Amino acid sequence: MVEKFDLGIIGGGPAGYTAALHAKNSGLSVVLFEKDKVGGVCLNRGCIPTKTILHSAELYEELKCAEELGIHIENFSVDFKQVVKRKDTVVEKLRKGLELALKNAGVMVVNTEASPVSEHQIKADNKIYECHKILMATGSKPRELENLKFDHKFILNSDDILDLTELPESILIVGSGAIGTEWARIFSAFGVSVTVVEAAEHLLPLADVEISKRLERIFKTKKIKFYTSTTVEKIDGQNIQLSNGELITPEKVLVAAGRDINSKEQIHGITYIGDACGEIQLAHFAIKQAIAEVQGIKFEKTLVPSVVYGCPEIAWIGKREQDLEKDSYEKAIMLISALGKSHCDNCSEGIIKILVQNDQIIGAHIISKEASSLIQQILIAMQNNISIEKLKEICYAHPTYSEGIFECLFKF
Repeated sequence: MVEKFDLGIIGGGPAGYTAALHAKNSGLSVVLFEKDKVGGVCLNRGCIPTKTILHSAELYEELKCAEELGIHIENFSVDFKQVVKRKDTVVEKLRKGLELALKNAGVMVVNTEASPVSEHQIKADNKIYECHKILMATGSKPRELENLKFDHKFILNSDDILDLTELPESILIVGSGAIGTEWARIFSAFGVSVTVVEAAEHLLPLADVEISKRLERIFKTKKIKFYTSTTVEKIDGQNIQLSNGELITPEKVLVAAGRDINSKEQIHGITYIGDACGEIQLAHFAIKQAIAEVQGIKFEKTLVPSVVYGCPEIAWIGKREQDLEKDSYEKAIMLISALGKSHCDNCSEGIIKILVQNDQIIGAHIISKEASSLIQQILIAMQNNISIEKLKEICYAHPTYSEGIFECLFKF
């Protein structure tokens, strides 16, 4: 007997589980296929475990300044096995919560590999499921470079790095996007010797160039070595020759050079969402896509915020200065060190940069503590076409980092 559903979803990551829960909330019958664990890369091998480890790293780094803050701590050290154990506990707790939410909503979850055989049919364990609509949310996997094949021992990907139970003495990180930058911060905080290699002209190449340069300055102060406009040329054992002539011998290599989608061939009539659609590879983009597909609540794809975590955080939205024609815009920059709250928190590094055309914000770039929250304030203004003059009427609390936005507005 063929089981029939209104909606069939292959992939239980942010796109898949969001679509499933919202579809059930709208009264649809839903079957969700996940061959591994619900939550996808984000929950199990990406955002959540990385940020959990990053929090431990940030706390450890703060403790190094404890004496300066009037707090005396003797002989504190890192127990990396405990850091990893806590990471696993957090992931498991959130995954169980998600599994319960799907169960309580009435979503049928099938834990096996599945594939579409037609526009309305999914095959799993030699059984056919008939679905009025099918969503493919099969996610992505770490990208492997031709001369840096993963052996999962010396040359690692972003999945492997989460399985380490001991800190290496040294590590080479290839790529300085969000993954590379966050892991550089983690390892550096824990005392690992870190070298970053980036093929582009600046670190974090998708960011505004002024933010990239600021990050480079921070890396220098933290003694994180980095080489831009550089690639790995040759590997001989653990000896790595870079294109700039440098020879390094790290204990581990992390390849953080992006991700490849899992769904190579697309079937007509089936909708691909999340990483599988080949657009923006961010969990929040996947979530919004899922809601748009199931409930018809549209969103502006050009206004998807990017965030890189660590201290200070990095966040941006909209146009970058290097993408704009000279004299076609105005800009304002506020140094975070000018904000009282930053000195209270002992975190005064960074800037808030706002780009404006015709009294409207067209881009914002922030490197600051709480940048992930600050960017949302600007995003709301951009999404709703709120003018600079109207934003000036808002009362910002003091002392906060938000005041930096307020101060920027009065430079226009």
